[in-house]
Amino acid sequence: MQGFANREAVCRTLTSCKATFYSRSRSSLWTKGETSSNFITVSDIFMDCDRDSLIYLGKPDGPTCHTGAETCYFTAASDFLKTPQVETTRLPMTSLYCLEDTISQRKLDIVGGHSGKPSWTKRLLEDQKLLCSKIREEASELCHTLEDNEDKSRTASEMADVLYHAMVLLAVKNVRMEQVLEVLRARFGQSGIEEKNSRKNNG
Repeated sequence: MQGFANREAVCRTLTSCKATFYSRSRSSLWTKGETSSNFITVSDIFMDCDRDSLIYLGKPDGPTCHTGAETCYFTAASDFLKTPQVETTRLPMTSLYCLEDTISQRKLDIVGGHSGKPSWTKRLLEDQKLLCSKIREEASELCHTLEDNEDKSRTASEMADVLYHAMVLLAVKNVRMEQVLEVLRARFGQSGIEEKNSRKNNG
């Protein structure tokens, strides 16, 4: 995300370790996450060579963008130039968060007793045995695309199936995608071998 910060906002960020900015329209400080609880915990702040812009280095507690997307930068410039008119009814969310929201809605329908139209997602949510068998099946089919040297489109399709079914399992376990991404971010710069060994030692 990008925001305006004056000296007071920067000082507040340094002392609170929460990304804080200055609203020129309201003439007041505001902290990212104060209404959504999606705070950004800042570990350091750097200035550019001209000292007229700053970058906050931190870890977000949830989606950074107010739309619910993981980042505010989700629109490719090439796509925008091709189609400058954006549909006002289209919520600009990243694909994974959009899918997660849909799965969560199906789960709420079950809890609320709303039958609605038949849904494969609802069947999976209500039948753990079926869900686990589908995850194993889709993972196996993904591996086959490598073993049988199938084309890229087939691999992409099977990976999409794996992701979808795995995300339904996350919903059953009440695990948010952001929690998974946080684990991945924590592993950046760490050897996979070291990470596996640390899990053995902690276990």
